[in-house]
Amino acid sequence: MLDQQTIAIIKSTVPVLQVHGTTITTTFYGMLFEKHPELLNIFNHANQRQGRQQTALANAVLAAAMNIEQLGNILPVVKQIAEKHRALGVLPEHYPIVGETLLAAIGQVLGDAATPEIIGAWAKAYGVIADAFIGVEAEKYREAAEAPGGWSGFRNFVVTRKVRESEVITSFYLSPEDGGSISSYSPGQYITVRVQPGGEEYTHIRHYSLSSAPGQAYYRITVKRESEGIDKPAGVVSTYLHDFVQVGSILEVGSPAGDFVLNQSSDTPVVLISGGVGLTPMVSMLETIIAAQPVREVTYIHAAINGSLHAMKDRVADLVKSHPALRSYVCYESPVEGDKCDKSGYIDLSWLQEIADVNSEYYFCGPTPFMKTIYKALKEWQVPDERIHFEFFGPAGSLEE
Repeated sequence: MLDQQTIAIIKSTVPVLQVHGTTITTTFYGMLFEKHPELLNIFNHANQRQGRQQTALANAVLAAAMNIEQLGNILPVVKQIAEKHRALGVLPEHYPIVGETLLAAIGQVLGDAATPEIIGAWAKAYGVIADAFIGVEAEKYREAAEAPGGWSGFRNFVVTRKVRESEVITSFYLSPEDGGSISSYSPGQYITVRVQPGGEEYTHIRHYSLSSAPGQAYYRITVKRESEGIDKPAGVVSTYLHDFVQVGSILEVGSPAGDFVLNQSSDTPVVLISGGVGLTPMVSMLETIIAAQPVREVTYIHAAINGSLHAMKDRVADLVKSHPALRSYVCYESPVEGDKCDKSGYIDLSWLQEIADVNSEYYFCGPTPFMKTIYKALKEWQVPDERIHFEFFGPAGSLEE
């Protein structure tokens, strides 16, 4: 527990964190990797370059400061982050390194304003927060290892099938090299893949949503080749998977994780909305509903640029033919000759109101601008927060305008 003086000091730093938080976390990561380059084997280099990880950490630090009197308020966030930490292999011994570096970054950015009292208060607060993370993560490691077919760390899997789903998206079917059983998972969860492409000094770790219903003897991930863009480099791991990983290749895989999951205890109608490769958790949820709750009403809405970039459309079309409780709609931003879709342009509220039921459970995933559009539409439609569920690919962000 923190004493009242420490709490008061931490709360007094909230305005400073609101202004300088991202500068502090950017400084923190620079110092961390300079002193401990081995941690580059854990962190997503692309998220670092794009500033997404720095922003996510700044938001987490600010949330901790704002809730310092009642840290239980941020327990859902702790659990969400801990889920990713377990998948990445973050261990208790990493926390002192992070704490020391974070305090040094605060001192460097704030200069004389970082008084010994402020640094001391943040040292105490970090200790309490770190202990919370370590405790939650220890339980998650235990659950992963003790689950039927479960394991700790990374396990070798063989690529048994490689299927081209669209011009830029490919599915990989993965079976354990040892021939043993594998952990089940909840639809919406992901596995972690660790690779070291040729010429790369450090390993690269990525989370990929499982794109099929659980209960198979394999895992399926469906990966988009991330091409170089104006504001982002080409995807190191996705390019490696597409170009160099073939049937028979071995990949290191972490056991399933993630808290974005389908509520299977409910029979409320479901609306699944995906943009681009955001279809991966949605297809897993769709296949699960059809297999386990065949009479549950489900509407699947997918958005893509055009038909050539629309993955798994034949799979979904086949499901529609055989399951009367399923309705499917397609929106193409820029359809080309021969494309068949239900709407051109973008998904908007008026179209959602035509094809979906406001009283449904809503799950959606895709690029952040896409998700902001969907979230805004659902809020304007007054869909309650408890029936809105979404997943960021990468560090958590905000969908609020």
